[in-house]
Order: sequence, then C-alpha cells, then structure tokens
Amino acid sequence: MTIEEELESLSFPEAPKIIVKPPGPKSLELLNIQHELETNSVTYPKAFRFAIDTARGATIRDVDGNYYIDWVAGIAVLNVGHNNPYVQQTVREQLDHYWHWMSEIPSEARIRFLRNLHSILPGDLRGKAKVIFGVTGADACETAIALARWVTKKPVIMAFEGAYHGIHQGIVAITAKTELQSYAGVPLINVARVPYPYPYRCPLPAKDSEDCGNAVLNYIDHLLSDPYTGIGEVGAILVEPIQGEGGYIVPPRNFLRGLREIADKHGILLIADEVQTGVGRTGRWWAVEHFGVTPDVMCISKAIGGGIPMSVVAYRAEYDEKLPEMFHLGTYRSNPLALAAGAAVIEYIQSRNLLNRTLQLGDYARRTFEDIAERYSIIGDVRGIGFMIGVELVKNKSTKEPGAELASEVRRRLFERGVLMHTCGHFGNVMRFMAPLVLTKRHLDEGTRIFEDVIRELSRETR
Repeated sequence: MTIEEELESLSFPEAPKIIVKPPGPKSLELLNIQHELETNSVTYPKAFRFAIDTARGATIRDVDGNYYIDWVAGIAVLNVGHNNPYVQQTVREQLDHYWHWMSEIPSEARIRFLRNLHSILPGDLRGKAKVIFGVTGADACETAIALARWVTKKPVIMAFEGAYHGIHQGIVAITAKTELQSYAGVPLINVARVPYPYPYRCPLPAKDSEDCGNAVLNYIDHLLSDPYTGIGEVGAILVEPIQGEGGYIVPPRNFLRGLREIADKHGILLIADEVQTGVGRTGRWWAVEHFGVTPDVMCISKAIGGGIPMSVVAYRAEYDEKLPEMFHLGTYRSNPLALAAGAAVIEYIQSRNLLNRTLQLGDYARRTFEDIAERYSIIGDVRGIGFMIGVELVKNKSTKEPGAELASEVRRRLFERGVLMHTCGHFGNVMRFMAPLVLTKRHLDEGTRIFEDVIRELSRETR
C-alpha cells in the first residue's frame, strides 16, 4: 500500500455527503441539551451547528449521518488526523500500563516522548534544550514569560498586535484582543505592544512586504535603544512565527532574523509561540525553520499530543541552572496517555514523510486559492505556508474594506455543503485552511471546488 492509498483509507470515502441539511434532528436535540446545561459563552457550536458521531482521518460524520471534509483539525490540533491507527494503538498500549500518577515520575512512555521531541527541536536547541511540561498552549506561553522574567530579572514582555497566546489570567494581557482582557479583568502592566508586519495591511508606511518588516524592526530597535521611550526593562519578545488567530499572517522573509538580531543586541530572550504553527503544520517541524532562526524559548502544544491535552516549553539549557524547585506545578502535566500519543505523532510524521508532503500539497493548495482569488473581487489576499493558509475576504479590493460578514457566510455555506472551514483575523474576515496533514488530494480538490462555488455565489450576490 502506498502512502497515498494509506491516507485514503484513513478518511471516510463518502465525504462530503449531506443527506439532511445541518443541523439535522439528532444534532439539534444534542445542541439544545447542551444549551440548557452548559454556558452560553461557548462559540464553536454557534459556528458549526452539528453534533459529532465519528471522525476519521480528515473527515467527520455527524449524528445525522452527514459526512464532512475537515479543514479545521480541532483548530490545528489533529495534524495526523482523527483516530490515527498508529497513535490509537500506542495510546491503547499505554492504557494497559497506567494513565495517571504523579506528573513528574519517569516512565518508558515519558522517555520515548522526550527523546523524540529533542530529536526534532530547531537549531541548537536540538538535543541541548531543557523542557517543562504543561497542559495547554496558554499554560506553555504563561510558563515561558515567567521563565523569561525569572532568568533576566526584567519584567516587561514585548508582544505584537494581532497576537493570541491564550486567556489564562497570566497570559491574557499578552494576547492582543481587548475584549478578552476585559473579561479577565487583568491590569495591563509590564506589556509592551508593537505592530506585527502584516504585509497586506502594513501598520507602518512601507512600499512593499520587506519594507514593512524593516519598518517594524526599526521601530522595535528604537523603543529598546532610546532611554526616553518609557518602555521599561524588557526581558523577552514573544512572537508567533506566523500569526494564527490574527489572520494567518506570514511575516516578511527577513523579519524573524532581524528580530533575533535585535534580541541579541539588547540582551533579550526571543520566545517563539509555536502552539499553532508547530509539529509539521507548515511543512517543517517548526515554522521558525523556514526563516533560519532558533528561539531561546519555544512554546509547544495543540498537535503535539495528537488531541490529548499537553504542552511543552523548550528552552536553552543554561537557563535551567537559575530555576528553583517547584517553578512550575500541575497535577495533569505530562499525562502518560498524552506522552504516548505525542511520541506516536512524531514517529508517524517521520515514517510517512508528511513534512515534505505538506510542503508540496500545501503549495498546491495555496496556488489553487490564489487562482480562485484572481477570478473574484471579494478575495483580497491569499498567504500561507504548508497547511496554514489564510484567504482574506474584502468588500472591495481597492479599499481593502474587511468582509467579516462575507467570511461568516462563506463558513456557513461551506458547512451546509460538507466542508468545515473556520475564520480568524483582526476583523474576523480571514478563512483559514488548517486541515489535518493526512488530507488527501482528492478531498483537497473537492473542498476547493466547493469553496469556489460558494465564492462565486457570494460574488454575484454582492455586485
């Protein structure tokens, strides 16, 4: 069996297939019960009105018998797909041993995961880093900034516009979404916010993409060099190598390298948030590898546990000498099932050469979206690397007026046709392609065909 035949066998061949317009009666019943018993602050059941029965590969079947192509992957979590047999078998074997005790006690599953993880870390972190376990991506980012503040003895963290690093009360101040900060009621102290180089909507005067990146770098260097900027003592710069919730924004080619140089110049730690970009999503293990940069600290979560909650902070070993016992605690850190799943995820990606496949198929997907964009005025920009592609919708290509309502309508119509695709962006107007890396080309082609059908319909309706 070839790799492509294996990947075909992972998913439901019927997808996409809608036999009853969602939400069907069974889904609606479960949605109504959820609404009665659970908080109204949930968001995903409002965007995707169905209840899941079974998921396989890059496809999902709901309780009413509808089949969907999944371009969401649990928000970039299920990189090796739903119910991956190799991961499933590894977790079952661990279940036969044990699934919880004190989180720091070693086991064969723990050492297998640690060795696998260390073997894929970027640059000179590989084989030389230390790691701290956590549970969520927000947990990882919160631990990373605590580590930076402890090591440098400098309190200020520099973060970017459009950033999303979680909503724990220790990290939500770094996330660049005002309403989330308001909900948490956390004072915004010791945070310096700077522009992110967003080539399609550059926040500073610039003639092109690289100029946009240089303008941001010059501004950051100015803030750190001039004693009268009032920025305070900066201990770290926290950056997403490709912005996720901010709009799947790929920075200019030399931006991260320039950021690395600025961090070194001013004695600041560079923290890379690879929670959404990592574990092969961009066709490399880590997005920083596309830019030739090694961070001092790296935040890892989402796909690393194969769908079982786990996060990791990897950092330069010399920082470990400064950390006291009990620097970071948690009952559920490094759960054995997550460790087993994580080791299997890494092995599966390696054994099936999914990194190269993701680069190649992702390039094909991006070019397909670009071709569609050329034919329709409501698509302003397409950008991305690997299986991390953003399609920005606008009301007018000339003014670039954001099309948030268009994006919501695209998501709804795709859903009703059996394709799951979610939104993001500063204005909620970016469709993001974040399918499992095991997505077949057949399902990619069928999904993009349906995507173009929806774009064509909306283009006609908005003339």
